[in-house]
Amino acid sequence: MDALEVQEIIDTAIKKYKGNVDVLEGAIGAFMFGRHVGWRPLFLIHHRSTVQRYEKVLGVSFREVLPEVGQLAHRCLAWKLAQKIKNFWKAVRGEEPGVKTPMFEGG
Repeated sequence: MDALEVQEIIDTAIKKYKGNVDVLEGAIGAFMFGRHVGWRPLFLIHHRSTVQRYEKVLGVSFREVLPEVGQLAHRCLAWKLAQKIKNFWKAVRGEEPGVKTPMFEGG
């Protein structure tokens, strides 16, 4: 996805959005962050309902527009922890204790 496509998604969402601006900002932030870490780490950081709300606000499916695993995924603690379990989707649903975390490490 090139920069123009990214800008178009964001601009369209801003023009069409009605509601709490915190949700719009969160959706844009998650989308931009997801471009670097990928949709799998993003799904570990956010609750499923939050991801779905953000996708609706932006009019995209994160699985379709973001990389599965981005170049900076290794900096997400949740992604590191998820690598040690067998079922990624159990971690997303919160069925694996201690995996869902918003921590991002420097370096």
